Amino acid sequence: MNAVEIEAALSELALAPFDAAEFPYAFLAAFGHKDTSLKRLRTGNNNTSDLPAGVLLRNHIHLAVCDAGQVGPTLAALRASPATTKGKAKFILATDGQTLEAEELVSSAAGGETIASAFAAFPNHFGFFLPLAGISTIQEIKDNPVDVRATGRLNKLYVELLRDNPDWATDQRRADMNHFMARLIFCFFAEDTDIFNGQGLFTQTLNQFSEASGANTHTVLSEVFRAMNIKPTERAAAQPRLPGWADQFPYVNGGLFAGSTEVPRFTRMARTYLLHAGGLNWRHINPDIFGSMIQAVADDAERGALGMHYTSVPNILKVLNPLFLDELRAQLEAAGENKSKLLNLRKRMARIRVFDPACGSGNFLVIAYKQMREIEATLNHRRGEPDRRSDIPLTNFRGIELRDFPAEIARLALIIAEYQCDVLYRGQKEALAEFLPLNAENWIVCGNALRLDWLSICPPTGTGVKLVADDLFGTPLEQSEIDFENEGGETFICGNPPYLGNTWQSAAQKSEIRDVVNGRSSSTGFLDYVAGWFIKAADYIAKAQGVAAFVTTNSICQGQSVPILWPIVFGKGCDILFAYTSFKWANLASHNAGVTVAVVGVGVPTTMPRRVYAHQDDGAVVLREGVSITPYLTIGPRIIVEKQSSPMSGLGVMEFGNKPSDGGNLLLSSEEIGSLGLSEAQRERFIRRIYGSDDFINGGLRFCVWIEDQHLDEAREIPALRKRIDAVRTLRLTSRDKGARTILAKRPHQLKLMRIGSSQTIIVPSVSSESRPYLPVGIIDAHSTVTNLAFALYDAPLWNMALIASRLHLVWIGTVCGKMKTDFRYSNTLGWNTFPVPFLTEQNKADLTRCAENILLAREVHFPATIADLYDPEAMPDNLRAAHAHNDEVLERIYIGRRFKNDTERLEKLFQLYTQMTATTPASPATGKGSSAKPKPARKTTRSKQA
Repeated sequence: MNAVEIEAALSELALAPFDAAEFPYAFLAAFGHKDTSLKRLRTGNNNTSDLPAGVLLRNHIHLAVCDAGQVGPTLAALRASPATTKGKAKFILATDGQTLEAEELVSSAAGGETIASAFAAFPNHFGFFLPLAGISTIQEIKDNPVDVRATGRLNKLYVELLRDNPDWATDQRRADMNHFMARLIFCFFAEDTDIFNGQGLFTQTLNQFSEASGANTHTVLSEVFRAMNIKPTERAAAQPRLPGWADQFPYVNGGLFAGSTEVPRFTRMARTYLLHAGGLNWRHINPDIFGSMIQAVADDAERGALGMHYTSVPNILKVLNPLFLDELRAQLEAAGENKSKLLNLRKRMARIRVFDPACGSGNFLVIAYKQMREIEATLNHRRGEPDRRSDIPLTNFRGIELRDFPAEIARLALIIAEYQCDVLYRGQKEALAEFLPLNAENWIVCGNALRLDWLSICPPTGTGVKLVADDLFGTPLEQSEIDFENEGGETFICGNPPYLGNTWQSAAQKSEIRDVVNGRSSSTGFLDYVAGWFIKAADYIAKAQGVAAFVTTNSICQGQSVPILWPIVFGKGCDILFAYTSFKWANLASHNAGVTVAVVGVGVPTTMPRRVYAHQDDGAVVLREGVSITPYLTIGPRIIVEKQSSPMSGLGVMEFGNKPSDGGNLLLSSEEIGSLGLSEAQRERFIRRIYGSDDFINGGLRFCVWIEDQHLDEAREIPALRKRIDAVRTLRLTSRDKGARTILAKRPHQLKLMRIGSSQTIIVPSVSSESRPYLPVGIIDAHSTVTNLAFALYDAPLWNMALIASRLHLVWIGTVCGKMKTDFRYSNTLGWNTFPVPFLTEQNKADLTRCAENILLAREVHFPATIADLYDPEAMPDNLRAAHAHNDEVLERIYIGRRFKNDTERLEKLFQLYTQMTATTPASPATGKGSSAKPKPARKTTRSKQA
C-alpha cells in the first residue's frame, strides 16, 4: 500500500456506516494488512488485547471501540494497558463512531503526538498513521493531506481515461495526454485561488453543462480551454462563437492553452472522478509535494509507486542551505536595518540562477524559489517596501528533465509557487493583478542532461539560451532563445540525479557515461550513473564558475569509484566545499528504509572553511570544519586510496580463496560424500570442508574433493572420483577460456587454486550485511579451506583477526571498499593491504592475540549459533559484545592512547596515518584482479601433475 491508496481506503471507511465490530479490522486492512492476519485477529488467536472490544496487532497498534462519550477514558485505558507495552504497540486508538482519538507511543521524532477529531474527519490525519504501513512520517504530509488526495483523484481519472481512450496511451499521443492533465491541474488551482472569477467556477461549469453520462464532457472542456487562449478583445470575432458559460473564463495563454484543444472522451465514471478532483480545495496545494507525487501518474512503470517519490523539504535543504541559502540568510542578518546593505542583497538575489539538471517535477527549484522569496520578503519589510513586486524572476530557475510529464509539472509548479508567494507576501489583490496572462517563456528543457550542453541552457552571460519550446508548455519545431533577467549573477547547480550502478545501466546509459568521461579514465564501468552529473558540473564550473551540489548515492565516495571519478573532478579545478555524510533518504514507499545517500558540494576553491555535516546515531547532525575534505567525506587532505599488492603495515598476507572452475563436480554436500564409497582413511585424505561467505556466516555445510598429486593414482582407482575427474576435464577442455583448456584441463582432479593452511586459516567473507556491528571473521582448521567467495590469511598470526574484528577496520572497509547494494564489499588489495596500522610491539601483538581468543571463546559459549545469529544487532550476546568492546579498546589505545569518540574521528585518524605511510613508503600497486601479486605467504600449496 502506498500513501495515496491508504488515504483513499480511510476516506471510504469514514464515509461508510459505522460498524463497531468491524471497524478495527477495516482500519487495519486500509494499511495493507492481509486477510490471513486479520482472520487470526478476529478468531482471537493473535489478539492479545486485555480490554473489552480491544484489538491488538503486535508491533503496530492497540485499538478499541467504545460506548458513546467514552473515547477519552478508553484511550487512557489503552495507554495504561500492560498488553500495550508487552505487544510493543506503536499507536493506541479509541473511537465511538462519532469522535476518534489516537496517540503515537513510539517515535523519537514526534514524541508522543496525539490527534483528536470527528470520526468523519479522521482521514485528514492519515499521515499520522502512515508508520502502520511501514512508511516514514513526513510532517508536510501530516499537516496538509490535500496533496496526497489530489494525486489519488487524478490518478483514478488518468487510468479511467486511458482505459476508454487507448489511442491516448500510445507514444504518439502520451504527450497530449500529459498536457491535458497539466491544463486540468491549473484549472483546479485557479478556481480555488480567485484566478478564475468566482469560487469553483471550473468544477461548477463542468457539473452544470456536461451530461451525467459524460458524453459531452470533452466538448465542454474543449470550449473552456479554447476560451482561455483567446484575448478578451478578440472573443467577439472568435469562430466558432464561444458559449456564454465559456466566456466567463479569463485569458491565460502562456502556451498552456495554445494549440489543439482536443480532449479525451469521458465515461460516466471518468466524469465522476473529474468532479471529485474538483471538489478538493486546491488553494492549499504545495507545488513541490504535489508535483513530485503526481509525476508517477503518467508513467505506467511507476504508477504502482504513486505518491512515493516525495522528497521532504528538510532533505532538499540539506542541499540548498549550504549551497547558497545559508549565505544569503547570513548576509540578511549582517545587514540588519541598513537599507543600503539590504538593497545590495536584493540586487544579488535578483541575479542568482538556480539550475537543476535532473529536475523531475521541479521540487528543488520550487523550494529554492520559495526560500528566496521568504528572504526577500523580510528584506523588503525592513526597507519599508512590503508590497514591492518581487525582483526574483522565474526565468532564473532552470532545469533539465528527461520525461515530458514531469517537465510539464515543473513549469506549472513554479508558476503556482510564484502566485502563492505573491499572495503570502504581497496580498491577494496584487498577486491577481499581475498573474495573468502567463509569461510564454519556457525555463524547463525536456531532454537528456548527459547529452545536452549545460552552457547552452544556463550560460554565464545570460544570452543565447536555446530551449526546446516557443512557449511555456508547447513543443513546436523551432527553438527559442530566452535571456536571463538581471544578468551577471551567480549560478548554483543542484538536484537529485538518478543513481544506477553499472550492473543495472542500459547500454545507452553506459555509453553516456563514457562520453561524459571523454577519455579521462578507462575504468568508467565502475562508475554509478550519478557520477555523470558531477563530471558535467565540473566541466561547467571550469568554464562558467558556479557551485554544484547533488544528492548522490554514497558509492561515489567509496571503493573503486573514488580513484576514477574524483581525479576528473579535481582536475577541472574543483574542490569539495561541503558535504553531508551518509544518511537515509526516505520516501513514502511502504516499508522503505530509504536509499543511503550523501550530499556533496563542489566548486572552485575558496578561503572559506570546508564543512562536513555528519549524522549521528541519535539523529543529531554534527558540523566539522577544516581546510579540505577528502573524497571519502572526512576532514583531511585530498588523499585517494589506491589498491596495493601487499600489506603496507606488516600485516599477514590476505588472498582470495580457491576458485573451483569445476562445474560443480568437485564440490559436495554431506549426502554426496556418502555416495562416493570411500573408506574412513580415503575420506580423510580426499575430502575437505570448504567455506564461502554464506557458508561461514550462516553455518552452511559444504565439502570439496581435495586430491594432492601424490595421491592421484589412488583417487582414480575409485570409480566415483574418477567419474568426477573426467567430468571436470571435459568441462575445462570445452571452455572458452584458454587457460582452462591449456592449463587447468591438465589437472582436472584439483580446484583452480589449491590453497590451504598448514595449521589454521583466518577467513573473511567477501560480502556481509551492513547491519552487523562488526565484520564477520573467524578461524577454520587445517582440514578446511575457502572458496573464491571469501578471503583467507593462511597460517597468519591470530592478532590479524583482532584487527579485522575491530570497529576501526569496519569503518575503513565501509569507506574505502564501498558496498554492494547495502552490504559491505571486502577487498584485500583495496581494504586490507591499505589498512593503516601503527607499529605493533610484541606486547601489542600478544594483547591483540588474547583479544581474538576472547572473541572466539565468547562465540563458543553459544554453540551451535551461527555468525549470523551471534552478530544480529538486536540479539548479540552480552559476553560477545563485551569481548569486541575490549578488543576495540586495546586496539584504539595503540592508535591514540584512548577510545575514539566516533567513526568520524576513527576515519580521520586512519586517513592521517595512511597519508603518512604512503608519503614515506613507495606505493606497490596491485597488478592482479583482486589477489596479491606474488607474495610468499606461510601457507601450504600443493604441487600438480597431469592427471
